[in-house]
Amino acid sequence: MRLILAALALPLAASVAQQAKPGDSSAALTAKLPVDSKVKVGTLPNGLRYYIRKNVKPEKRAELRLVVNAGSILEKDSQRGYAHFVEHTAFNGTRHFARNDLVKYLQSIGVRFGADLNAYTSFDETVYILPIPTDTPRIVTQAFTILEDWAHGQIFDSSEVIAERGVVHEEWRGSKGAGERMLQQFLPIALKNSLYARRLPIGTEQTIMAATPANLRPFYRDWYQPDLMAVIAVGDFDPAAIESKIRTHFSRIPRNPQAPKRPVAPIPGNQAPLIAIASDKEAVTSDVSLLFKLPKLSTTTVGDYRRDLVGQLYLQMLNSRLSEITQKPDAPFTGAGASMGGFVGREIETFSLNASVQDGGIERGLEALLLEARRVDQFGFLASELDRARTNMLRGYELANAEREKTPSEAYAEEYIRAYLEGEAIPGIEYEYATVRRLLPSITLNDVNRLAARWITDENRVVIARSPIKEGVALPTESGILAVFDRASKSPVIAYTENVSEDALVDALRPAGSVVSVRSIPIADVTEWKLSNGARVLVKPTDFQADEVRFGAYSPGGTSLASDADFMSAAVSPQIVGLSGLGKFNLVDLGKKLAGKATSVSPSVSEMSEGMNGSASPQDLETLLQLVYLHFTGARVDTTAFAAFRNNVGPFLANRGADPGQVFRDTVQVTMSQYGFRARPVTPATFSEVSAHKAIGFFRDRFADAGDFTFVFVGNVDTTTLRPLVERYLASLPTIGRRDSAKVVSLGPPKGVVQKTVRKGVENKATSMIAFTGPCSYTPETRFAIRALVDAFQLRLTESLREKLGGTYSPGVSGNCSRSPRQEYTIQISFESSPDNVETLTRAVFALIDTLKTQGPQPSDVDKVREQITRSREVEVKQNSYWLNNIMAREQAGEDIGGLLTPYDEMVKKLTASLIQEAAKRYLDAGNYARFVLLPENK
Repeated sequence: MRLILAALALPLAASVAQQAKPGDSSAALTAKLPVDSKVKVGTLPNGLRYYIRKNVKPEKRAELRLVVNAGSILEKDSQRGYAHFVEHTAFNGTRHFARNDLVKYLQSIGVRFGADLNAYTSFDETVYILPIPTDTPRIVTQAFTILEDWAHGQIFDSSEVIAERGVVHEEWRGSKGAGERMLQQFLPIALKNSLYARRLPIGTEQTIMAATPANLRPFYRDWYQPDLMAVIAVGDFDPAAIESKIRTHFSRIPRNPQAPKRPVAPIPGNQAPLIAIASDKEAVTSDVSLLFKLPKLSTTTVGDYRRDLVGQLYLQMLNSRLSEITQKPDAPFTGAGASMGGFVGREIETFSLNASVQDGGIERGLEALLLEARRVDQFGFLASELDRARTNMLRGYELANAEREKTPSEAYAEEYIRAYLEGEAIPGIEYEYATVRRLLPSITLNDVNRLAARWITDENRVVIARSPIKEGVALPTESGILAVFDRASKSPVIAYTENVSEDALVDALRPAGSVVSVRSIPIADVTEWKLSNGARVLVKPTDFQADEVRFGAYSPGGTSLASDADFMSAAVSPQIVGLSGLGKFNLVDLGKKLAGKATSVSPSVSEMSEGMNGSASPQDLETLLQLVYLHFTGARVDTTAFAAFRNNVGPFLANRGADPGQVFRDTVQVTMSQYGFRARPVTPATFSEVSAHKAIGFFRDRFADAGDFTFVFVGNVDTTTLRPLVERYLASLPTIGRRDSAKVVSLGPPKGVVQKTVRKGVENKATSMIAFTGPCSYTPETRFAIRALVDAFQLRLTESLREKLGGTYSPGVSGNCSRSPRQEYTIQISFESSPDNVETLTRAVFALIDTLKTQGPQPSDVDKVREQITRSREVEVKQNSYWLNNIMAREQAGEDIGGLLTPYDEMVKKLTASLIQEAAKRYLDAGNYARFVLLPENK
């Protein structure tokens, strides 16, 4: 389900205009937007629309979508939730796939249920998601049979519908909580006199449990009409062959002349503000949103597109100012943002001002938002702000254009969904980039400054305030909020000013070092440089992305080398440094200095190591290395930013104990660490131990010696270009000749069987988690065995707990063998359910475990696991992030990087039932596990 108050993120492949001749600006602004020549758009005689694009990222894959222009807004009162229920039954019996055969078939070709195969239902649409391999023709043909079945061949088998009630009911149950309760409070006010207020897609408990084939079929028959559908296909295939399959499968769907006409549900305007105040005892944050409802404007011409660019610039500059305010110690909000985008429905969009605030600070935060908007309206933005915004925007489009041949098919599929449902233009990024380059210089401060008068209106205003119910915290009132508008309209504001430093990012470099030795690892195409200061650099050039270089660094040590007294300061030191800026620049000034740079670096400190990660465009690689250099030599503490940080985290820490889920997670954490001092939950008391002075001291110490660091670069990187930069910025880093090793300071998980029950919360729902732990040998073979075991058990878990018992919506299992602080494995099984079903489902889990240990997995499950891992690897090994993470992990473990290739593939090919069975016997020890259950307080 889409969030009701989701902010608009204008897509990089948005609508653009025809190239105009020099001086022909009037003609250019009225020119219609074209359709990208790389996408084939067509309509069948029965009205079904289709979008086809050949795209080879990822290779041998396609993203297919069936888009139905029908959602919960079309339901009758007796049908509430049935648009969503019909989406569920599409996987439980169709003309060509009985019962669960569809899911089983897709699993057999490597498509994972939930992770790959999925669907969603919102107010206005239902979308089915089917990613498939394309290297086997019969798989592609069968995929279109599946899409056709979803569109026109659902069976609504009685036993399957009754069984699915339980699954949908558990999905409904899982949505319950403080957020949902507050949603029910504010929705009828925020959407006053609109049907949307009464049509949440999940439906009601009563209608869900009353669902039968007889009352589901009418919704399917009325609204699954070909003229309300689109088929989208993007991937590595022959477009002509795909178009033929679409015509073959979907032309035969008849048009029903008796079908009702698809209505558009209105959202009425309002003269007086609609003020909704929601509160809950389990809420953990306070926030306020001010929405101005506006007619949704179409983007069909160059002038429309230029208007959208102006809006993006306005939002970028306003959000920069709001972000800057949050760096102040006594800021009126802990976070704030402005957005322009969809509300609900097809006719309305909203300009939104949103703020997270201190408890009791809703009115103050709202007033601050209004004052900042007034400041822009009265004084406008500065020329320097517009210059930076233009630079950042153009750089974003430049990056998207550079990656046009490497854009994943999923991104194009999502774009074409919006084109069908919302009329978004799809001219293609090349066309867009050229047009943005032409239009941006013509946008003036006056163009941007005029927006406030159009977006901020005296009518159609909606205020949504949410707050915890808490002793000592006064809830906002409608009269208080109305008074805010009056005060904000009369309060004096002064113009915004700024001083932008002209200093260089790095103005005093240490003497350059050198590469003293070179080693090649041909099997993995990796080059190793040993630097004069002792550091190592590993470089793997790839062509997976056109404009991306991924970066990582690590060194042993981490918080294990901090005393208990300094632990909290050490643990949050990366955040404090990150909020303080670098070198001469505080965080705000650093952001301005990096305008137009596509690069970022983030430091990290874990229990056993410290390091960094980041990324950059190849042309900004030197800037990335400068940021790395400054983290070693120019880390700083901004006391003002630290005070703001302490102020901002305060409300969350003070309220986190009200969240049942957080209390449950805290219980798991402290129990599995045997109540270790360093596993204490972060509370106001533990956070009070944080000292900015201790934090910067620890951080500087851990980054004082670059000699034991390893730096890794993966992506579109030229080693010839990189080497002198490495010698200048990395080989020059200080070294003091120490060789640290991390200490083992934690106790590890408890032994034997541990049972914990947490009673927290008012909703009638339960969360269960079972964790198996123990020692493991950290080898590629062990890690593969655990991965195969987890995948095989997930198949059984989903089929048993969800499909057969209908007792949970999304059961999950995860597992790994870790290297540090000790070689040990963890396998976790989790599910949500009714409190009444906890013991039944838990017994089912242990029965599955027993079967796996005594009989092994079914041969078909072994084949599915092998195929899923094979298909996943086909995509994984073509991603920079995969290589960066695995090179770092294997290097730290002293393992051969080349093992990521053929040796791993051989393990996959040789996967057997006995390997999984032996792993189950070894790692699912019934004598050594911890079981945790979260139950409501009144059960």
